[in-house]
Amino acid sequence: MTIWLWIGFLIVVLFMLAIDLGVFHRKSHVVSIKEAAIWTATWVILALLFNIAVYFLYEHHVFGIGVESGQDLLGKQAAIQFFTGYVIEKSLSLDNIFVIALIFTYFGVRAKYQHRVLFWGILGALVLRGIMIAAGTALIHRFGWMTYVFGLLLILTAVKMLVARHDNLEPDKNPLIRLARRFFAISADFEGQRFFTRVNEKRAITPLFLVLLVVESSDVLFAVDSIPAIFAVTHDPFLVFTSNVFAILGLRSLYFVLAGVMHKFRYLKMSLVFLLAYVGAKMLLADQYPIPTLASLGIIGGILSVGILASVFAGHRDSAPLASPFAGESDDPAQKL
Repeated sequence: MTIWLWIGFLIVVLFMLAIDLGVFHRKSHVVSIKEAAIWTATWVILALLFNIAVYFLYEHHVFGIGVESGQDLLGKQAAIQFFTGYVIEKSLSLDNIFVIALIFTYFGVRAKYQHRVLFWGILGALVLRGIMIAAGTALIHRFGWMTYVFGLLLILTAVKMLVARHDNLEPDKNPLIRLARRFFAISADFEGQRFFTRVNEKRAITPLFLVLLVVESSDVLFAVDSIPAIFAVTHDPFLVFTSNVFAILGLRSLYFVLAGVMHKFRYLKMSLVFLLAYVGAKMLLADQYPIPTLASLGIIGGILSVGILASVFAGHRDSAPLASPFAGESDDPAQKL
C-alpha cells in the first residue's frame, strides 16, 4: 500500500516544479542573489516540514510505511534518518555547484538562461537518481555484502576528491556530446533559451542543449558518489529517495547563491573528503561497531562546521577567484566543441 505514498509524493514534487518554472520563472531573467536566497530558504523549509510529516507517517505506519519486509521503523528514527540523509546529500551537492559554474563559464551561458538549464537538468537527475536508488536498494537487500562494496567505494571517492581537479573540463570527450554531434547538427550560436532549432531546414540542437547534456552527465557522476553515502544512514527506499529529492530541488537556487563565492570556501572540499571517508568507514564497520544515526549527524555537522569556519578565518588569503559563472554569451560556443 505504500505505493500511494510514493505516488502522492511524486505528484507534490511535480506540482512544485510546475509552479517554479511555469509561474515564478516563466520568463527568462537573471536570478538575483536575493531571489535565490528566498528560494533556497523555501526549499529548506519545505524539507523540514516534510521531515515532520515523515515522523507522523512512520510513527503511525500510514499505508504500512516503516513495517515493510519485517522492519519496524518508528517516527523518531525515520525523522533522524531523513534529516541526516538530507544533510549528507545537500553537503555533497556543493562540489557539484562548483562544477556547474565551470560548465556555464566554459560555454559562456548567459545568466538569464542558466535557470532553465538547471531546471531540466535537475528534472532529469530526479529520474536517474530514482533508478539508481532502486537498483542500490535491490542490491543491498539481495546481497548483504554490497554494504561493504559501497563503503569501499565512498573511501575511494574521498581519495579521488582529494587529488582530483575540476578545472580541466573536456566536454568534447563527453560520450553524450559525441552522441549528440553524431546524430544532430549544432547551431553556431545560442538561440535564446531554446534547446532545438533548424539549420538548413534540418532539425538541430543549440549549444544550450549541449550544456544541458554536460550538466546531466556530471550529476550522474556525482550521484554515483553520493547515493551510496545515504545507504550508510538508512536502507529504507522512501527515505533514501525523498531526502535525495529535497536536496536536489534546492540545488538550483543554492547555485545562484553560492556559485560566485565558492572559491572563498577553500577548506570546504576537505570537509567533504572527510565526510565521505567517515561515511564509508561507518558502512564498513556497521556490523561490528554500529554508530547511531544521531551520533553520525553530530559528527557530520562537526566536519562541515570545521571546514566552513576554517574557510571564514582564512579570509582574503584564498587563491584567485573562480571565473564568474554569469559570463556573457560567447561569440561562437559551438567552436569550443
